[in-house]
Amino acid sequence: MLGNFTYCNPTRLYFGKGAVENLKSELANYGPNVVLVYGGGSIKKNGIYDTVVKILKECGKNITEDGGVMPNPTTEKLNEGARIARESKADLLLAVGGGSVCDYSKAVSVSAYCNEDPWEKYFIRFEEPSCKTIPVGCVLTMVGTGSEMNGGSVITNPAQKLKIGHVFGPEIFPKFSVLDPVYTFTLPKYQMVAGIYDIMCHILEQYLSGDDDNTGDYIAEGLMRSLVHSSLVAVKDPLDYEARSNIMWTATWALNTLIAQGKATDWEVHMLGQAVGAHTDATHGMTLAAVSMAYYRTILPYGTHRFARLAENVWGVDPAGKTPLAVAEEGLAAMLDWMKKLGLVLHLSELGVKDDMFEGLADSTAINEGGYKKLTREEVINIFKQSM
Repeated sequence: MLGNFTYCNPTRLYFGKGAVENLKSELANYGPNVVLVYGGGSIKKNGIYDTVVKILKECGKNITEDGGVMPNPTTEKLNEGARIARESKADLLLAVGGGSVCDYSKAVSVSAYCNEDPWEKYFIRFEEPSCKTIPVGCVLTMVGTGSEMNGGSVITNPAQKLKIGHVFGPEIFPKFSVLDPVYTFTLPKYQMVAGIYDIMCHILEQYLSGDDDNTGDYIAEGLMRSLVHSSLVAVKDPLDYEARSNIMWTATWALNTLIAQGKATDWEVHMLGQAVGAHTDATHGMTLAAVSMAYYRTILPYGTHRFARLAENVWGVDPAGKTPLAVAEEGLAAMLDWMKKLGLVLHLSELGVKDDMFEGLADSTAINEGGYKKLTREEVINIFKQSM
């Protein structure tokens, strides 16, 4: 049965070619001090940095830069960013980059004026901010996380070997996000396909849970079919605007909280993948791809009905004369074939995981209760072993 819920998503989106021009009207809503947040410098090579800085200057903004945000933002970087935002008296944090930059900016937003350790408050105790926060805006250059339209923020603590996400309430959602599919064209293929799998995994984490068939599940199936089609086009031609724009739009809807309303959700693949990321600093989408098949095979007997529906409605498996279990297994085989066509990493050994790391990976894996089966520690270790 569809549960009761309250839904709110306050993020304003500007989508399409040239969407960055809408930044001018948005900047009028904020004070003069803007912290420009970005990653390793690719936006300087592809010209996006120059475009954004030009607009900021035309709007009379004082620009303070916070560059060097890594793919798995660390607690040390978060503390640095909080200091920069506080000392510059930031009126707006403008994140220009992919999901990690957006995630990091939201963490900085709630940490700049936090009077205690942000890691402990937000990522260990999962508390909401009780201090002044700073508005965040996004100019997206890579798709996958959906961070441009949600409250999610994932931070890594290298010393503790933990990578943890906190989903903040709507008040921390980006106030606006600029989505121009052309900005994703310069991504290396490895990053593109990693983002594509992150999108698929986001949808599956919400779809492969619950016993009812609610509206969100029907929407999820449409999103997955669109993603499968567009991803295969984009792998052959990364400059295909229609494919890249559909992927970008699907990524946003995959994790803007809509399809999760009124139902349980799983997120165990993310817990497993984030543990791998905490130990190896591997690309997020690839960690998900490497562990997901072993996880799905583990829980398939407990959620056979939904796996069979996935096989029929997304992967086109004909159920005639087959048991639900056979249909479900055929669906996973079709999904694996799609993953191979994309060129995803399918083994943890390719990401630097060694046989002596399984116990440590299990220590770093949070075990959720929203899926079809709550894993035991032994099952977690076996999933990592099977993923090698």
